[in-house]
Amino acid sequence: MAEKVETWSSHLAFYLCVAGAAVGLGSLWRFPFLAGQYGGGLFVLVFVLACVLIAVPLLTAEFMLGRRGGPNVPAAAGRVATAAGRSPRWAAIGTLGTLAMLLIMSYYTVIGGWVFAYVGAYASGAAAGLDSAELAARFAALLADPWRLAFWHALFMLATVAISIAGLHRGIERANEVMLPGLFGILIGLAAYALSQGDAHAAIAFLTHVDLSQLSGELVLAAVGQAFFATGVGMAIMMAYGSHVTADESLPRSAVIVVSSIVLASVLASLLIFPLVFGSGVDPAHGPQLAFIVLPSIFVDMPGSTLIGTLFFVLLAFAALSSAIAGFEPAGAWLMERYDLRRGRAIALIAAATWLAGIGTVLSFNLWREVHPLAAFERFRTATIFDLTDFIAANLLLPAGALLTCILVGWRLARRHIGTDFGRDARVATVLLALLRYLCPLAIVGVLAGAL
Repeated sequence: MAEKVETWSSHLAFYLCVAGAAVGLGSLWRFPFLAGQYGGGLFVLVFVLACVLIAVPLLTAEFMLGRRGGPNVPAAAGRVATAAGRSPRWAAIGTLGTLAMLLIMSYYTVIGGWVFAYVGAYASGAAAGLDSAELAARFAALLADPWRLAFWHALFMLATVAISIAGLHRGIERANEVMLPGLFGILIGLAAYALSQGDAHAAIAFLTHVDLSQLSGELVLAAVGQAFFATGVGMAIMMAYGSHVTADESLPRSAVIVVSSIVLASVLASLLIFPLVFGSGVDPAHGPQLAFIVLPSIFVDMPGSTLIGTLFFVLLAFAALSSAIAGFEPAGAWLMERYDLRRGRAIALIAAATWLAGIGTVLSFNLWREVHPLAAFERFRTATIFDLTDFIAANLLLPAGALLTCILVGWRLARRHIGTDFGRDARVATVLLALLRYLCPLAIVGVLAGAL
């Protein structure tokens, strides 16, 4: 028999969980290397504006669709539309988001496995004393070994499943009550350490200097795309979590809390990374290898390098897990309702399918690295299975679902069908709906056009 829909045990529990779902590797790993590539302060400014003006109204809309439509995310928007006299085909919003989330989980859990591997390497002392070349060789060796990657991928998946199967209160809430404060505690401690040991002046100047002459379409699209990726817009997670929200919860306030936690985590991660980068004379535009090669090579010359390295990767592990446990919710709730499954079986099935799909990503870094399924198209001539999975999920499905959300909530639902979900203050609701109608679609179309 399908399980009864639960509500969050408290407002605080909900805030911790939605913040935990949002604050993941996107904030702690992806944001710093993008800020490094796009010159620092201007990128940070555009990112914050995108979070406030685009992510807040979209998150509010997703929370509303979840609360009104129920936990079966693929059907939620269709139910809301039907109740308002619109077509049930608007269910495509939840379907696109759920598919995108499953694709993202198939490679996100592989990257989470990398983090677990590094936690083990630092905690055991195996990574202590390695220089940059040795760390690069170690990382390359990890990627080249499909069995090791599959093992760490499976271990990360099992940890995620163990939390998710325990349920909303005993699993997701309890995990976030520990991981999110732990995450921010470690992050603040490491940022303070980095500011004291590295070049704090250069880092702060880099992150706060805004040179408008550097403004470009590419930078804006990168910042807006990061705002979407970091906040989870379009991933169906917030619709799933919104389905457990009580009627007295302010959805705009919840969206602001999510965005604030993302901005805070992104800034703290930058204050952890860039003082060390500048203090060591390293180019900040190092890309994805910043966390796995560049920073560990800097840790070697610091006092307590083994402890610092272990704490850094525990931090990333908390971030990865808190987001991953939310990733199973949309598809899991659909299985529970559609096939009358209990939570444990539904989550186990989703996890098994996601792990198998993730093998494509695992092999993309070694045995299948020369496999390019769409090589006939110039745009994808060198794209691996991992590259294509990321492109389809992040660049097509997420923006498409978010655009449909803007159209449904902004244009097709009358104000009486929205009620006070966009705020009890009519002025707040008017501003949020105006942003959802005009600015958000423009930004989404820009991201789609830039991707194509």
